[in-house]
Amino acid sequence: MPFPFVNAHLNGALEARDYAEPTAVQTAVLQPDAEGRDLLVSAQTGSGKTVAYGLAIASTLLAGEERLAPRYAPLALIVAPTRELAMQVHAELTWLYGPAGAKVISCVGGMDVRREARALHDGGHIVVGTPGRLRDHLERGRLNTSELRAVVLDEADEMLDLGFREDLEFILDATPTSRRTLLFSATIAPEIATLATSYQKNALRIEATAKGEAHGDIDYRAVRVAPNELEHAVVNVLRYFEARAAMIFCTTRESVRHLHASLQERGFAVVALSGELSQNERSHALQAVRDGRARVCVATDVAARGIDVPDLGLVIHAELPNNRETLLHRSGRTGRAGRKGTCVILVPHHRRRRAEQLLMGTRLNIMWSGAPTADEVLKLDHERLLADPLLAEEPGEEDIALARNLLESHSAEKIAAAFLKMRRANLPAPEEISDEAAPPPPRGPRLAGGREGGTEGVWFQLNVGRRNNADPRWLLPIICRLGKVTKQDIGAIRIFDRDTKFEIAPSVAQGFADAVRKSDDPKIRIEPAGAGPIAEDGPRPPKRMHRGAPPPRDAGAPPRKFKKKHA
Repeated sequence: MPFPFVNAHLNGALEARDYAEPTAVQTAVLQPDAEGRDLLVSAQTGSGKTVAYGLAIASTLLAGEERLAPRYAPLALIVAPTRELAMQVHAELTWLYGPAGAKVISCVGGMDVRREARALHDGGHIVVGTPGRLRDHLERGRLNTSELRAVVLDEADEMLDLGFREDLEFILDATPTSRRTLLFSATIAPEIATLATSYQKNALRIEATAKGEAHGDIDYRAVRVAPNELEHAVVNVLRYFEARAAMIFCTTRESVRHLHASLQERGFAVVALSGELSQNERSHALQAVRDGRARVCVATDVAARGIDVPDLGLVIHAELPNNRETLLHRSGRTGRAGRKGTCVILVPHHRRRRAEQLLMGTRLNIMWSGAPTADEVLKLDHERLLADPLLAEEPGEEDIALARNLLESHSAEKIAAAFLKMRRANLPAPEEISDEAAPPPPRGPRLAGGREGGTEGVWFQLNVGRRNNADPRWLLPIICRLGKVTKQDIGAIRIFDRDTKFEIAPSVAQGFADAVRKSDDPKIRIEPAGAGPIAEDGPRPPKRMHRGAPPPRDAGAPPRKFKKKHA
């Protein structure tokens, strides 16, 4: 179905951008019963919401006119949670409303506030900004809201999650009561409903995506990995899918720094995105992904909120998110506006149950598997090479002449081998990885009191002891990571002066021994402990006595005589 007629200039802008037909949310907000009303809209991320509310407020802003006349006070205010999203909205509304004569102003934290103040003073039709910066302009009297006809809260749920409720209420209280208020959110949580009740009048509730159908354009995969092979799994997933652009999510800035450096070292064109970067650095990183100079972006959740990267075909959850909302938000960076995408969730053995809890109730169709192996990646490389469009193209006369010259000097096999070598030079090598990750452990402890089913556990020793401030709280994760086991597989732990001995369940002991033998940790060495937990340090020395205390007395020795102290 083509776009309904909104305005000749806006329709022309849509045609110029190859918008052939509206998405579900765009169709919903353009229905006759939504005309001129407050709207409370929930729609999945990437569904075309920006264009949707841009078209929804068109009749209110234009008021029957074909073009917008120059103005001092703005007619519409768009509030977005993050700098990146606000800048994207600014760009979208600029091309949509530009032919109709609209001037769109951005007011974003981290940008030049004096430039924004001059733009507001000169006047415009639409102001797009983040809550904190908009409130600052309001408090300083730079933003005139007296003639606003429409206010849009974009991704309102994220703004509340980020703690902007007070700023939003301040902004809404400063706008005319006659305005239209459009509230767009991924989900309508109780906090969103309360905000809508307070600031909207007779709002039309629009559910643009049916329940259970969110992210229908995304192929979800959960990949089981060993804890010490997470980075290898990331490399192989990137190489296996070969998306034009990919985004990898981590939970902390430190994880982003580490993974960014690791991928860069392996030859990937990668950028990092975290809260510690300046706005200029973040903008340059995103632009590098958009124009193809970088293929991979490693980001934290906060830094990646609201980001829209065209042709983002792959999202990797390198670390599990804290909740379902974050999981869906991360995943929604791909599969946007009708495009297909893939989402890969890396699940270490010891986080399997946590992953299942996160996925429970999401109604997502998820396929579980092991990580792609190096052989699988190389096989796919071979298939891609044979299907390369370059090989199907008819060569030009100049190319044919050069090919003949090459064949006169070299054999066909040698030329083909050189071609393969040049092609592989731009492809980072896949990593060796376990063919299949271990299944999740059964519920309940495997070892209880050092036994599994009444049998003795297998003892191992670690070259860290009391002298190294050894503590079970940080030893357990190391043992699990190096041995590819879970804490349920570990029994008693005995810490001695120079080493530590610990018990492993017999059913996983052989796999544990093989895994630690292959580990390359330069500081931690684990090996079988032989007969058991007897300390190699020998018998403990007697406890030291306080200075000045007499030595211990042999049994049966005569009473000790002391010299009388002088008065």
